[in-house]
Amino acid sequence: MTALTLDVRDASKRFGDGETAVLAVRGVSLAVAPGEVVLIMGPSGSGKTTLLSMMGALLKPTDGSIHLDGIAISELSEGQLPDIRLRQFGFIFQDFNLLSALSVLENVALVAELAGLRGRAARERARALLTDLGLGERLDFLPEKLSGGEKQRVAIARALINDPTLILADEPTANLDSKIGHEIMRLRRRIAKEQGRSVVIVSHDQRIRDIADRVLWLEDGAFRDIVTMATDPVCEMAVERERAVSAERDGETYFFCSRGCRDEFNEAGASRGDQQGHGLHQLVRLAATFLARRPTPATSRHEDRSTNGAPFGGADMVSDAGGGLGASIDRSPSARPTPGEAAMHGR
Repeated sequence: MTALTLDVRDASKRFGDGETAVLAVRGVSLAVAPGEVVLIMGPSGSGKTTLLSMMGALLKPTDGSIHLDGIAISELSEGQLPDIRLRQFGFIFQDFNLLSALSVLENVALVAELAGLRGRAARERARALLTDLGLGERLDFLPEKLSGGEKQRVAIARALINDPTLILADEPTANLDSKIGHEIMRLRRRIAKEQGRSVVIVSHDQRIRDIADRVLWLEDGAFRDIVTMATDPVCEMAVERERAVSAERDGETYFFCSRGCRDEFNEAGASRGDQQGHGLHQLVRLAATFLARRPTPATSRHEDRSTNGAPFGGADMVSDAGGGLGASIDRSPSARPTPGEAAMHGR
């Protein structure tokens, strides 16, 4: 069984006491596997940010427990939590939270230095990571000189620099346009799958549902719905199983983002089936042609006769693969009976 990256068990968070108490999160349970991308959606005030803060060890649950890689982080002391946050979590915020006085390279290298990496090594690691994210030409830029998408890439690099176990993102597309926001989310999904990192995202943005493995709906502090995602085999888009167009083939169910993808899938399957059927038909025709051209064997009463020391039917024997089990023909001239033999046997 695969070990869980994050295991939230009956977690609740209450603010205040008595009549003024507010229960922001109510008995939430959630298990996240390595490499899984989970999207938590819900209306404002539903408890999304509170839940994310508990997952990231920024808040302690009033009740319940939270485990990260088997460690009960909800039970750690305040003195133990800063190192856990630095090394085990990668945080991505709505407003990027980049330090305006530092360059792109310095913003990312600083986090590595806080984790104990020396200056030169931290900068080289940050440089390599930023280059991989397409920011190799922006290393010396200040944040104010970057586009929204570039700032978000810097935030992703900063979240990844210490090889975190879990990446937590709070409304990561809120300050991005539709196209850039979706590209950034696909980048996060690729990183999660390639590096086996778990990602939990809270967002209002309906446009990013397709990048998640699961979509959870949080309302009044509790999960109301769980949506299971599937991958369209034609366009490779993630789709909700409950709302997707589906088709069956060979006992399996496939899910599609549209009828167009489903029709293309079915046409490809029909074409492959026609090709296989055509190949089988050709094979049958070739076999029939071979059998039609083969001489019909005569019944022989001298099956044990030998010719020149060889068994009857020696090297030129042709097996009858068409139905006469064990029947054979000997076409060698020496195997033909002499006139005397033919008369003896009534031929």
